Amino acid sequence: MHYRPEIDGLRALAVVPVILFHAGFELFGGGFVGVDVFFVISGYLITSLLIEDIENKRFSILNFYERRARRILPALFFVILVCIPFAWMWMMPNKMKDFSQSLIAVSLFVSNILFWRESGYFGAASEEKPLLHTWSLAVEEQYYVLFPIFLILAWRFGRNRVFWMIVFMASISLILSEWGWRNKPIANFYLAPTRAWELFAGSIVAFIIQKQGIKKNNELALIGLSAIIFSIFFYDETTPFPSIYALVPVLGSALVILYAGKETLVYKLLSTKAFVGIGLVSYSAYLWHHPLFAFSIIKLSSLPSTTPLLLLVTLSFILAFLSWKYIEQPFRSKKIFTTKKIFRLSILGVIIFLSFGLYGHMSDGFKSSMINYKFTDVQRQEFEAFSNALDYDMYNEMASSECNLWISDTKNLDIAKLKHCNKLHGKAIVVLGDSHAMNLFNIFSYSGEYKFIIGVSKGGCRAHDITEECHYDNFDNFAFENSELIDLIIYHQSGSYFIKDLNKKVDSQAAFEGSFGGYSLTSIDKVVMYLEKLSKNSNSEVLWIGPFLEFRRTHNFYNEKIRTVNPQSIHLFSGLNELLLKTLNKNSTISYARFNTLFSEPVDSFYEDCFVFRDKDHYSKCGEKLVSKSLNKSIIHARRNN
Repeated sequence: MHYRPEIDGLRALAVVPVILFHAGFELFGGGFVGVDVFFVISGYLITSLLIEDIENKRFSILNFYERRARRILPALFFVILVCIPFAWMWMMPNKMKDFSQSLIAVSLFVSNILFWRESGYFGAASEEKPLLHTWSLAVEEQYYVLFPIFLILAWRFGRNRVFWMIVFMASISLILSEWGWRNKPIANFYLAPTRAWELFAGSIVAFIIQKQGIKKNNELALIGLSAIIFSIFFYDETTPFPSIYALVPVLGSALVILYAGKETLVYKLLSTKAFVGIGLVSYSAYLWHHPLFAFSIIKLSSLPSTTPLLLLVTLSFILAFLSWKYIEQPFRSKKIFTTKKIFRLSILGVIIFLSFGLYGHMSDGFKSSMINYKFTDVQRQEFEAFSNALDYDMYNEMASSECNLWISDTKNLDIAKLKHCNKLHGKAIVVLGDSHAMNLFNIFSYSGEYKFIIGVSKGGCRAHDITEECHYDNFDNFAFENSELIDLIIYHQSGSYFIKDLNKKVDSQAAFEGSFGGYSLTSIDKVVMYLEKLSKNSNSEVLWIGPFLEFRRTHNFYNEKIRTVNPQSIHLFSGLNELLLKTLNKNSTISYARFNTLFSEPVDSFYEDCFVFRDKDHYSKCGEKLVSKSLNKSIIHARRNN
């Protein structure tokens, strides 16, 4: 297979947007499609090599895996090795446990499965996972393990039939991804079955080129390049992915590989020294960038500002060049590292990282040794409170009792039980909303002032946004049919939902005055419309208790700022409350009360033996109990009687 410099140039076009996207530059909102471009390139290169080896009768599965090991493992293992001491220094035991689990998953080539089980790719917590980006390597490695076996077994049926088999499998995978983003979006993003069609697209291109050669077509090559660039700048985190939308960068990549023959404009651009140079180090650059960003967030408790981020991007490429020259290149040389050496070192690396990861998992992130090594006696007591807060499992520790009933779905309402509680304690207050409403339900329960509370709440579910997992549309019917059981409906949800660019630095209140450009008026209007409709249909009074102040710090015990709420959060939520008050007073018949008129909101995170927050935007269990002691019950009655 002849070297194609434009392919390295295409790698450069893929890796730079990915890195800038992870750095948080809004201009590159669709930079994540660079991974899809990599998948097409990998599918093309691997299939081309396999076809040549099979047709020339020199195919060896052992040689194939050796080439993959030389290409992938040395740089990957080196980056992981460098990550470990920084993880030890800067990570909390709970995060260190997660990191240890990721070491196990990366060593076994299943990190995509681990990260699928843990969270979404675009979530805030994902920013603090140094090895999150290895999910794409895991997808490729799974392809490398299975595809050569399929190809050598299927080749007996003839080259043409194998081609159509791959087309068929690619079609099934694409259809599956289109179903997946609607029904299982996180699994759809991470797992190989819904990503395979992108690799197969490269395989299809390889078959076409093997038969017809590389064509020179300026127009089609330019269309392909334009498709990739379009998706980089016009897609964003809300674009369903992978799905039919991914066809744009995938087909764009295929067109470039097929038609960017010599003398085309695309070839001349992508084969320039700048593009080829970046492309050559693109693998190492991809490996380095995410750990650099993640550890900077862990250390600083937030994403750095623009200048430090650009320095980190630059550092990614400096480290990439060094590891390409001194790690990647030497390990690809059979003169320096023989076949036996490469396999022995690969197995040794897997054993070391597996062992370290298993011990980190079993020891809860080296918890005991970390505490004894790093903390004074006072710090150990604080850390115990801190750990308890992080370990709070809201769904399994809700403050439910005989007549303080929390449910995650109105389908689970037991009407007979509700009527029984109504006889014992009179009418109920209903707490409706998302995971913050779960906190509020517990706060009311711990206060002891209300004996009959119905909590209808679930993480990520806002009553006005009906989804497959949120069935709050049933609540309207319940409230209408059982209005005699309800004294008051209290609505409460996360304030973050209404704030744009929450993690962005805000210099002054002026940034949020006038048009309130920092807040989502559309989202506020949605809630108001829903609550007015709910009040009318249920014939019940509705009180919207405004959002509580969010901690908005990374849970890093070593950060001296951990003991206070982020001042930016105080600034943002104060402005949000003013906006909500004005909106409700002008346009609505429903009542509104600030959270801090009902409860005292902590601005310090440590109170005696309690760490108030379990994460950036939820109370811990002891935090709920602490807040519950300050309930101003008269405010609710005053609002209700207006």
